[in-house]
Amino acid sequence: MNITDVRVRKVAKDSKMKAVVSITIDDVFVVHDIKVIEGEKGLFIAMPSRKSTDGEYRDIAHPINSDTREMLQNLILKAYDEAAEAEEV
Repeated sequence: MNITDVRVRKVAKDSKMKAVVSITIDDVFVVHDIKVIEGEKGLFIAMPSRKSTDGEYRDIAHPINSDTREMLQNLILKAYDEAAEAEEV
């Protein structure tokens, strides 16, 4: 699996949610609405989710293992940092 594109849309700075991201996998599959969140221990990603009938949020799409999640998070946060730097210039 190769992430062939990462698109970052920054959101309001006064919110814990810093950006919404779309990724393209192998130039053929897109996952929208991955969120970049500012947590107590720094930035992390939250996969797209939907509120269920019991009021809990459940991921719609997500990595199966922690290695894949870490790879996605590293790529997305790198793209977020680059977008933030480009905005400052």
